[in-house]
Amino acid sequence: MNEKVKSGSRNVAIVGPYLSGKTTLLESLLFVSGAISRKGHVKDGNTVGDSANESRDRRMSVEVSAASTTYSDTRFTFIDCPGSVEFAQETYNALMGVDAAIVVCEPIRDRVHTLAPLFKFLDDWEIPHLVFVNKMDRANIHVLETLHALKAVSSRPLVAHQYPIIQGEQLTGFIDMVSEQAYQYHPGAPADPIPFPENLKAEEHQARAEMLEALANFDDHLLEELLEDIEPPQEEILQDLKMELGADLVVPVFFGIAEQDYGVRPLLEALLGEAPEPETTAERRLTKKATDPIAQVLKTYYTPQGGKLSLVRIWQGKLTEGIVLNGVRAGGIYRLMGQQQQFVNEADAGEIVALSRMEGIKTGDILSTDSHSVKSLPKATQLEPVYALAITPEKRNDEVKLSSAIAKLLEEDPSLAWEQHGDTHEVILWGQGEIHLQVALDRLRRKYNLAMSTHLPQVPYKETIRKPVESVHGRYKHQSGGHGQFGDVFLNIQPLPRGGGFNFRETIVGGVVPRQYIPGVEMGVREFLTHGPLGFPMVDVAVTLTNGSYHNVDSSEQAFKQAARLAMQTGIPKAQPTLLEPILRVLVTTPNEFTSKVLQLLSGRRGQILGYEGRNDWSGWDSVSAYLPQAEMQNFIVELRSQTLGVGSFHWEYDHLQEVPEKLAERVLASNGNGHNGNGNGK
Repeated sequence: MNEKVKSGSRNVAIVGPYLSGKTTLLESLLFVSGAISRKGHVKDGNTVGDSANESRDRRMSVEVSAASTTYSDTRFTFIDCPGSVEFAQETYNALMGVDAAIVVCEPIRDRVHTLAPLFKFLDDWEIPHLVFVNKMDRANIHVLETLHALKAVSSRPLVAHQYPIIQGEQLTGFIDMVSEQAYQYHPGAPADPIPFPENLKAEEHQARAEMLEALANFDDHLLEELLEDIEPPQEEILQDLKMELGADLVVPVFFGIAEQDYGVRPLLEALLGEAPEPETTAERRLTKKATDPIAQVLKTYYTPQGGKLSLVRIWQGKLTEGIVLNGVRAGGIYRLMGQQQQFVNEADAGEIVALSRMEGIKTGDILSTDSHSVKSLPKATQLEPVYALAITPEKRNDEVKLSSAIAKLLEEDPSLAWEQHGDTHEVILWGQGEIHLQVALDRLRRKYNLAMSTHLPQVPYKETIRKPVESVHGRYKHQSGGHGQFGDVFLNIQPLPRGGGFNFRETIVGGVVPRQYIPGVEMGVREFLTHGPLGFPMVDVAVTLTNGSYHNVDSSEQAFKQAARLAMQTGIPKAQPTLLEPILRVLVTTPNEFTSKVLQLLSGRRGQILGYEGRNDWSGWDSVSAYLPQAEMQNFIVELRSQTLGVGSFHWEYDHLQEVPEKLAERVLASNGNGHNGNGNGK
């Protein structure tokens, strides 16, 4: 087996699709390394990972979990990452602070597509990673098909580090491709060496030759040995694996059954002997070296017992008890085992630990004792929100607590966002999907005692007019003792081109409306346009004050404001008001085998296809651009993911307003209590 490193540390993320068995693998790694004496099970809700209430309720990871253990005198910190695409931001943030990643997948060819975005992220950031094909106890396992599918979604060459030994439909052992030693698995115990299975000799030799050829692409000496039919020494092969894995040039592949600990010890040995040391990762990440401690926040937790915890990667220097970072004194330093915390006096460079009570510090922040130290470290790109709910506290008195609770929620989960919409006045919570927002709402209820009512956000419809009307008269005359009120105006009302907004001007001659009263006319027009006859703000309207009259004593700016409102109230219904809806420009990315489904999905939601083309940076993926009404976007991400094995995504931005089709407008107006003579266009 591989040579062992006698000291140091490794930080390893466990990533992969939902249900691939990541949390189970973490449990097995901790058990095999002696950190726990008894393994928990996801279905029983007693694993080290998935320790949050929201995770256990759903039997799925909804945030990263850290766990430290020691194996062969090396400290390992494993970061168990969520598999659902709705929590991908958690995974991406954590990956920025690790030395390597284990990509866990199932031996099912059709599900390999779900790994494409993850492989892309790992390769873009040059994060060394291994593949662990889990659940090898499934029936009808096709190892070669799985490997072929994996190679199709990885830009780095995959090299089989093991060859699985399968008898019938059971995984019974493996052949180490470096030493060509065969091993047999035993439940609850290390694998034993066994004679090489003769029936696998040809297949294993072919697979080993492919591994060596892949390594030789980066090692001229190894290439010369292969060309001269010289068997390379095991130490040279291991050194090549270490160097090329550390540089993210190749991706070793392992097989096993995490539930039974099969394949877990060889995986640990590979991490020990081949994964890069923290110093190597730091050299790659730090743009310049300094002498002061430097750390980066990978995750923020708000715990019921300990308050705020910041999970940090120490890139340089040492953190000691009471250290002040970015002007904030750390309340304590802890190693984590899920939700359990172990206090330590200090932590060295290369470790991942939690710091308590770091108020004002956010996920992604770079921490240092010296403001002049390096402040630039790579951060994961912020994911755009794609799903929204309007939220309202069930108890009216809780409204004052909402903004501070949401601020803490966003500290824990930066992929959330919120806004108070200017038109609809709703508080809208944005996230990555329906489950993502439900988890956020659960946290509001559990941690901050804020129960929320929710509904899909209202569409910010607008209205406009279709035809001009001229000389609309508005007169306001009011007598109540003493000075009265008098204002008299004539307005021309015209539609503007789409996107024209609002325009007001006057053509008054002879002082029939004194200059000091004209601002009141514009004010009255603007106030009317905030709520048109169909019940929505009006846009793309031009109004001209053409004539009027005044009274020397009774006229005032307020009176002319009221006169203008009366004129608009009379004239707008004659100008054929019509309903407008916001149209978004969307760019959908999908594997090209799902492109036809995406086109059908967009067309079925009143989308206008603008075109599609292959993605230059993603082999086998397409980008589809379209105009899509905002009213059709509210559950779009849910259906898109269901049509694309969960990997389809989209970018959106507001583009323009467009008239709502008449029948749909009727339904919209009916639901808002504005029938307007039975037609949606105010005719």
